[in-house]
This record gives sequence, C-alpha cells and structure tokens, in this order.
Amino acid sequence: MSITMMYHRDGKGVLHFREAMYDAESEEFMLNQGRVGNMGTSSATAGVDEAAAEKKFAAFAAKSAELGYAEIPAEEQHWVVAQYALKSAEGTDRDRYLEYKARTALASYFSWRGLGTVEESEFAPGKLNIFCLVPDVPKAVKGMLVVLREANLDFTKLGIGSAPFAEPGNWKRRHPLPAKAPFVLD
Repeated sequence: MSITMMYHRDGKGVLHFREAMYDAESEEFMLNQGRVGNMGTSSATAGVDEAAAEKKFAAFAAKSAELGYAEIPAEEQHWVVAQYALKSAEGTDRDRYLEYKARTALASYFSWRGLGTVEESEFAPGKLNIFCLVPDVPKAVKGMLVVLREANLDFTKLGIGSAPFAEPGNWKRRHPLPAKAPFVLD
C-alpha cells in the first residue's frame, strides 16, 4: 500500500492531517483528513489502476500544498515506542502473536487519526519494542493507550517511551507514570 501523509497547523496551533492511500491489490484510492488524534473523514474511489493512482497522488499533493499542508520530515518528528515485558528472553509464539496484533491495531488506529506510522518492531532480551514515528507525542501516547487497552493486549505489561528522531538515545518514559525507572530499549 502506498501512503502520503501531510500536515498543517491552523491559526490556533491545532495540527491537521491529509492522507492519500492506494491499495494496488484492490485498486482502491482513499483520502482521509481531519484533526490529528481524531477520526478523519474519508472517501474512496474503486477501480483505480496504478497510472491513475499516480495522477491522483500528484493532484492530492498539489491541492494539499495549496491548502498549506506539507510533509513533516522525519528529523522533525519523534519516536514513540510501545514496549512489552516478555516472559522469556527471546519471546514465544504467544509473544509473536502479541507483536502482530499490537502492530496491526496501532497501524490502523494511527493511520485513520493522522497520529503517525508504525515503522518496525524488534525483540530485545525480555522485551518487545514497537517503534512508531509521530508528529505529536502527547496525542500519540494517548492514542496508543486507548487502542492497546481496547484490543486487550496485555496492558499491565506495557511501557511507553519517546525520544526525538534526531536523538534516539534520549528516551523519556511516558507510561506508566510516575516513572520508577528510566525507559530503556534493551
């Protein structure tokens, strides 16, 4: 699936998003827009081939720029990591299922609300880390707590940390608070 996400701050400082997505398999082109952190309004066009999708992406980018939207470079975003404590050092089949379910839930929830993208996940000794690249840390953390709790994904073993993209070693614990220990990846 191809995705383009653009953002704009209004006069009150509220961050808004516009997103275009194309699924080549289903030949569907989708647009989604709204305030970051809230469910956007969407529309879809079926029967779009790849050549037509390229034209639609170009039109989307031109219209977004006209409205004051722009892509936020990764360097200006933050990492937010959902971290699960595991029962074994290398992870079990149950942990791999947890990884799949959490990644899927986060990717869907974040996409429809302009909160960012799920970039990768990794197993560290005794931990599962799911990395998300986000433009607004407080809203992403709040969204992460909502979706992981609603999906019944072992919320008691969850920790969340954030760091600026340019400073991936400068982690700050975001959940649970108050922080009783620093947030570390490994």
